[in-house]
Amino acid sequence: MMRERIEQALQQILPDTTFVVERPRALEHGDYSTNAALVAKIDPQELAGKLKIEGVEKVEVVGKFINFFLTRDKLTPKEQKIPQLYAGKKIMVEYTDPNPFKEFHIGHLVGNVIGEAVARLFEATGAAVSRANYQGDVGVHVAKAIWGKMQNPKSSWGEAYTYGDSQYESHKEEIDTLNKTIYEKSDTAVNKLYDEGRAQSLEHFEEIYKVLGTKFVFYFFESETGPKGIEIVRKHPEVFEESEGAVVFKGEQYGLHTRVFINSKGLPTYEAKELGLAEIKQQKGSFDLSITITAHEISEYFKVVRKAAELVFPNLEGRMLARFHGFLRLTTGKMSSRKGNVITGESLIEDLTEVARGRQDVAVGAIKYMLLKSGVARDIIFDPEQSLSLEGDSGPYLQYALVRARALLRKAKEVGVDPSEWAQDGRRSGALAQVLPSPMVPLARVLVHYSDAVARAAKEMEPHYVTTYLTELAAAFNSWYAQEKVIGGEHQDYGLFLTQTVEHTLSQGLHLLGIPTPEEM
Repeated sequence: MMRERIEQALQQILPDTTFVVERPRALEHGDYSTNAALVAKIDPQELAGKLKIEGVEKVEVVGKFINFFLTRDKLTPKEQKIPQLYAGKKIMVEYTDPNPFKEFHIGHLVGNVIGEAVARLFEATGAAVSRANYQGDVGVHVAKAIWGKMQNPKSSWGEAYTYGDSQYESHKEEIDTLNKTIYEKSDTAVNKLYDEGRAQSLEHFEEIYKVLGTKFVFYFFESETGPKGIEIVRKHPEVFEESEGAVVFKGEQYGLHTRVFINSKGLPTYEAKELGLAEIKQQKGSFDLSITITAHEISEYFKVVRKAAELVFPNLEGRMLARFHGFLRLTTGKMSSRKGNVITGESLIEDLTEVARGRQDVAVGAIKYMLLKSGVARDIIFDPEQSLSLEGDSGPYLQYALVRARALLRKAKEVGVDPSEWAQDGRRSGALAQVLPSPMVPLARVLVHYSDAVARAAKEMEPHYVTTYLTELAAAFNSWYAQEKVIGGEHQDYGLFLTQTVEHTLSQGLHLLGIPTPEEM
């Protein structure tokens, strides 16, 4: 990669300096730029004069920054090698985490889309990734749903939960007792309802995962992590202590706060279940890193749990990470599965599919783009009309650019032109100067940065770097396509090779985001 070559040249001159080599904001400032002279506090002209880098045609100083312009042959798009940042690493990515007996709401959809993209980015940069899904199949929410079902056997599980939740305060003792019964599995009729509801919920979730393109390797459940969590807490009195009938972890000494791990009824809280999850994850799947994709509202909770887990399992120190995402917001505020006005994940897909004239692949692409186009931690305002636009800044816009490139390549083959021939030797039409346009088209200067965008997205767990890059690439391709006569044009071979590279890059990039890649639209 040219960026690495530039970095190496600078490091030889400035071995003890931490600098950045990145893409400039504007094409007129070159293909790469560095702040090395600024941070080293030396004359940029003097530094630029010492740089002799193969593949760099021109070095230009602008203020304290040094800009690099690549040679024409380096701007000729070739198969780009993505830096293998995580080569040899085993990474478990946990995401989605819906609760059986409740709806698959928008928050689960957000977690799934982000988690799947992060998992694919890790894979693209060399990691062996195992996808994990942790589901709450026990807890008060289950008791609420089963209690609601008992009151109205004909209701759906989602309706039963909503009703049970609305009646919880007035039937708290009854529902809490039912919750204990569920944990103990001491009532045959309750067990039957539980088994039916759990199975139906999990089957429904699998249908949604299939639409979203996710296939999990590991499924973890609170029904198995709860007992394990209690056992772990009881075995470590040096970490946990009793308080008013409960067992707590006092995190203040670590700059955190106190949280209950076993409540006064002897039941495990979410915190204890997380400890059980940590142990079971290690037993079922070895990993160098365990990444949890979840909502930022539980970030403080996660810090306490992670600290407690590291005290119990010292080998996990620094290996339990989390990426916290924002909420998808509507004009009425954030959604909650505890309210009756929930917009479920599948209802959003179904509604957009209908608007997209039955094209589920377009609807899924529209949703995923909108959820991935901004930083992970930012809240999202979903605009259905904008999400399906073909005018730019949307999933369908990227899909349409891909379809256009594929159509052009099919047309070339119909008239007997095969761009792959030029790709194989790169010189079929003679010397490089004869087949490359002058000056080089901006599209080629965009293409060269794909691998950098993927590497940065994987390193920071921020898929939006790829989304932003692909949007720019699609715009550059569409602009070039509108102005260029490709088949039968002056640079036909190069134009078709360029189109083939755009098709390959868009296809690969959309795959990393989990966005479908249609043949026609």
